[in-house]
Amino acid sequence: MNLIRYSPVFIVCSLLFVLSAVIALLVFRLNLGIDFMGGSIMEVEYQGILPQQQDLEGILKQFGAPSIQPIGEKGYIFRMGYLAEDVHQEVLRAIDLGQGVTEKKFEAIGPVIGNELRNKTLLMIVLSALGIALYIAMAFRKSSLYIQSFQYSAVALLVTLHDVIIPIGAFALLGKLYGTQITIPIIVGLLTVLGYSINDTIVVFDRIRENITKRSGIDLADTVNKSINQTFGRSVSTSSTVLLVLAALYFFGGATLKDFSLVLIIGVIAGTYSSIFLAPPLLVWWKQGKGAK
Repeated sequence: MNLIRYSPVFIVCSLLFVLSAVIALLVFRLNLGIDFMGGSIMEVEYQGILPQQQDLEGILKQFGAPSIQPIGEKGYIFRMGYLAEDVHQEVLRAIDLGQGVTEKKFEAIGPVIGNELRNKTLLMIVLSALGIALYIAMAFRKSSLYIQSFQYSAVALLVTLHDVIIPIGAFALLGKLYGTQITIPIIVGLLTVLGYSINDTIVVFDRIRENITKRSGIDLADTVNKSINQTFGRSVSTSSTVLLVLAALYFFGGATLKDFSLVLIIGVIAGTYSSIFLAPPLLVWWKQGKGAK
């Protein structure tokens, strides 16, 4: 299976996905949750008749512009600005409507804390990416035949960026269509995608390095193609097993796990694709541009 022959097609597909994700991000922007913007989230359940969403929106206008999301058959999730405790109790009384409302969850985060969390999250993602690049450069530092360690590192960093941008773009679109918010579990999922993606890419890179050392192949492109074929089954089977677990979490794990499992599903698919069809061809293109055989 000569995958390198079709590398232009794979790279164009990746560029289209990344471009779509960037456009979605620029047009729709991320719908940041209260973890990063500050505010309050309240989950309630009614014992009696479930009030209409429009009625609740009218009642809560005095407390700001709430976002109301139905959950289950008898509940709602309210998202609104930061509520002090006295206002919080006033909101509970206002939405009761004689139907016996039970508060199942309430969280309130001030804008200062939200801004601090946002800055720390961005710093954490940047440091994680730089740490990954440094690790690969160190791990492949003794590999200097044809491909230098910094080239492995640069390509790995590029495909990792590819694997993170695609789910971020997807969640920007989901935020516009369904009001999906970026919360801490989603950020945890993105960091997990970083680790999974780089692990899959390193497996392929390590086989490429091994085959280059053995001079297994007519030229660099042939050596890289053999390495892809040797690791193809491992990558696909591992990812398929992970995706089965994530699909079970998404469909049967409850509402709190849906966004977390979805970002992992998108990221694992993108990471598997990039480690097989994107990272190795980029190495070949880089070296062939310098005349390596």
